[in-house]
Amino acid sequence: MKYLVTLNGKTYEVEVEHGEAMLLDEYEAAAPAREAPKAQAPAAAPAPAAPAPAPAAVAAGEAVNAPMPGSIVKVNVKAGDAVKSGDVLVVLEAMKMENEIMAPRDGTVVQVVTQKGAKVETGSPLVVLA
Repeated sequence: MKYLVTLNGKTYEVEVEHGEAMLLDEYEAAAPAREAPKAQAPAAAPAPAAPAPAPAAVAAGEAVNAPMPGSIVKVNVKAGDAVKSGDVLVVLEAMKMENEIMAPRDGTVVQVVTQKGAKVETGSPLVVLA
């Protein structure tokens, strides 16, 4: 198979056969022609960014935090639910994989801090247990 590889402005034509690569040709990459910038009307000043929503207040108790950044795809508990150690509280999607976030101990759900569809960062509280 032949491949064209551009690296640092140089294009290399490489042929790979049975796991061995052989350089066939090397040449300078041609930069695409640029159009002259068109005159534009002055743009209005950008609107100030909306302030980020305030983080939800977390109730007293043991917070179960997100181990990695991702999106919440499922919340299996609600406030007042009794959970046992190992019960799946939340399903977090990260890097196209669903990760089950489990209860670290037996307890009662005091607060569900997150919701389905929420984006969370590492260490974000998801559920609070009593």
